[in-house]
Amino acid sequence: MNIKIKSFANWLTCFSTAVLLMGSCKHYLDLNPVSSFGPDVVFGTVENAQKAVLGAYQDLAGDNGYGIRISMYFPYDNDCMMGAGGHGDGDRRDISRYNVTASNAQLYNPFNRLYQGIENANQCIKYIPQMDLYANGTASQKGELQRLYGEALTLRAQFFFELVRNWGDVPAEWEPSSDVPDLFLAKTDRDSIYDHILDDLATAEQLVPWRSEISALGDATDERITKGAVKGLRARIALFRGGYSLRRATNAMQRDADYLTFYKIADTECASIIHSGEHALDPSFEDLWRNQVDAHQIDPYGEMMFEVAMGGATSTTDSKLGKYNGPGGSLTILPTYFYMFDSTDRRRDVTIAPYKIASDNTLTAASLNGLYDGKFRRNWFTNPSVDISNQAQNFGINWPILRYSDVLLMYAETQNELNGGPTADAIEAYQKVRNRAFNNADPQTVPTTKDGFFDALVNERALEFGTEGIRKYDLIRWNLLSSKLAATKTALAAMNANESPYDKYPQKMYYLPSTSTTDITWVTSFYTPAPGSTPSGATGVSWVGNSILNGNLQYFAEGFQDGHSELLPIPQAAIDANPKLTQDFGY
Repeated sequence: MNIKIKSFANWLTCFSTAVLLMGSCKHYLDLNPVSSFGPDVVFGTVENAQKAVLGAYQDLAGDNGYGIRISMYFPYDNDCMMGAGGHGDGDRRDISRYNVTASNAQLYNPFNRLYQGIENANQCIKYIPQMDLYANGTASQKGELQRLYGEALTLRAQFFFELVRNWGDVPAEWEPSSDVPDLFLAKTDRDSIYDHILDDLATAEQLVPWRSEISALGDATDERITKGAVKGLRARIALFRGGYSLRRATNAMQRDADYLTFYKIADTECASIIHSGEHALDPSFEDLWRNQVDAHQIDPYGEMMFEVAMGGATSTTDSKLGKYNGPGGSLTILPTYFYMFDSTDRRRDVTIAPYKIASDNTLTAASLNGLYDGKFRRNWFTNPSVDISNQAQNFGINWPILRYSDVLLMYAETQNELNGGPTADAIEAYQKVRNRAFNNADPQTVPTTKDGFFDALVNERALEFGTEGIRKYDLIRWNLLSSKLAATKTALAAMNANESPYDKYPQKMYYLPSTSTTDITWVTSFYTPAPGSTPSGATGVSWVGNSILNGNLQYFAEGFQDGHSELLPIPQAAIDANPKLTQDFGY
């Protein structure tokens, strides 16, 4: 089933050009006049309106979107995973090490790309409701145009959300650039932006169909946004609106006194999704990644509620998932994260790949300080399969924005916070995620106090969403990033010194070399000391002990500063282009 690439991602590649000619903001705060096509042509038919909205979708993809920079540069370092390389390089490594400056070359293009997406969405938001067919078309035409309008509102919300969670207060433009008399905009308070997009999403969810209703519009099953995705995104943004963030007035992490107002919004939206029955967990965590994402399939359970469609093998339309990350890639799983998993948690061996892929496609075991993320691994890619030995960088692998398990855990979180402890509904939602992970044999007792349940949720979200670009931002909204990074450094040092609790684990692991292209055969346990002699036919790799901090891990989050590193600096090129735009937080 190739509908993902053939019916959606290729549309983005083929049809975005005409849309981008119609007022796309190719440089931050520069104005491109409406081209000769004009809005009357671009928004003259339902088909052309579809192309316009798909052009806005495309701004999510590619190197400057979720193809690599937003998904694999910005979310690290965190307490699960380390970004590329070791010590700073004045470039991408500095982002992960929290040594980034405003002149870092990796900041401006994603910043600009998000504003380009906002501009393209603004065009659709303005002109689609003005189309004659929007009010006077057939029922099918009106239904499709309403969906497109709702999608444009949702896409704009996602672009703004990404800007705010990375940069805080930013200029906010709610109409096409051609309608704005002064493009030199000052920063808008993030709460105002959040409130605006929460309202937009409340409108959008009334316009787009549930996933079971799209066939009635004559639409294909693909990665386009449906009602569940809108509601889930609204819940997520509400939690950020009600969470902690670094504030300009105080240079400190704060949240508003009325934060529960926004937890209630998230709670309502999550409950609506759960009760709709439109989405479910894939019964197998491995199947979700191996046979849906990595095999280019449409998820039949609807767990993948919102994902960025990638394709076309270009830097503007595709991703580098499986090249920049995955076995042999540039991102590193922390040894402490490996041991955060219970030995019976089936997610561990999906989330973490303890091997490298050689040029002949065979596997070599990795040491504990060189583990890779496993959800996007090239030796799982099929439909089509890839030649791992070649130098290809783009494999058409989608980036997940929202999964149904996130809705369940957000609901558990809001129920706990709003009721002073876990309700039966909170425990049920939490346990659904745990039951899949442990095949209905969860070894832990669910905490019954508010603080205990919250701590369990903090841990569970790390286990469920590791390597999906979520963890750092969760820790920020909880005001836990600083303490979790510090605790991780302490734990890594203890592991390096073979101190408790890591002294009970092996200092060397043994595996059987083979020609397998799918799995490593380990012959000793991850959870008991290594044998005194090498097992017959086995090869050993370093595990717990004084090799842990010999390499890149010694530089983990080395530059983090409270009240500074929770946000990125505004790119210097944007500051230079706009005299009203200021830099904050000591950047």
